[in-house]
Amino acid sequence: MNSNRKAAKIVGVLFILAAVTAVIGLNLYDPILNGPNYLIKGSEHSNQVILGAVMELILVVSAIGTATTMFPLLRQYNETIALWHVCFRFLEAIIITVGVISVLSLLTLSQEFVAAGAPDSSSFHSSGIILKAIHDWTFMLGPLFMLGINTVMYSYIFYKTKLVPRFISILGMTGATCVFICSLFVMFGVFPQISFWGAVLAVPVAANEMILAVWLLVKGFNENAITTLTAKSKRKAAI
Repeated sequence: MNSNRKAAKIVGVLFILAAVTAVIGLNLYDPILNGPNYLIKGSEHSNQVILGAVMELILVVSAIGTATTMFPLLRQYNETIALWHVCFRFLEAIIITVGVISVLSLLTLSQEFVAAGAPDSSSFHSSGIILKAIHDWTFMLGPLFMLGINTVMYSYIFYKTKLVPRFISILGMTGATCVFICSLFVMFGVFPQISFWGAVLAVPVAANEMILAVWLLVKGFNENAITTLTAKSKRKAAI
């Protein structure tokens, strides 16, 4: 019971940490990702941009942490889905890391631009457009596309096992569907990711993660459900 309670608290803290660092990181990137003078502003705010990268790296660690900590419980219901969840969470983390590398590369480009005294600005801007595009695509594929897949997998197992109240699981599957649809709309250019509709479709999954995090910190996983899962797992192993 103590180990399950500890795991629940770790998952809750990591969900909150991932959400907070994601928002902070994106805001800290503002000087180098937005505005026409990003090649100058980026260099001027280099420490801020690097701190944003650190925030996103914490997000990466937190995302992997939630998956690996939940794996022992999820696998008792369906090991295949539990493995998929871990693999896709790792893939999400890799995509986000590529985005971090693109921003840090853009920062280096900005510093070289300022140090060179702005010689041929067109070549610098061309490289900048490519690096910003890499970040934009990773920002869509990681926190939207992959997040939708990951959330629906663990929420489905939560729903079937009642490890957490079913209203949380239903909110999770609803949020996962919304954010996945949002990623497709963004991919096909229906609306930008940072937009009114992008925010609306992201609200359910964000609400699910925060409600789930608070529930796990306060109540933990359903011990009766864990007992049932453990018994079923032992019966399967004995067959």
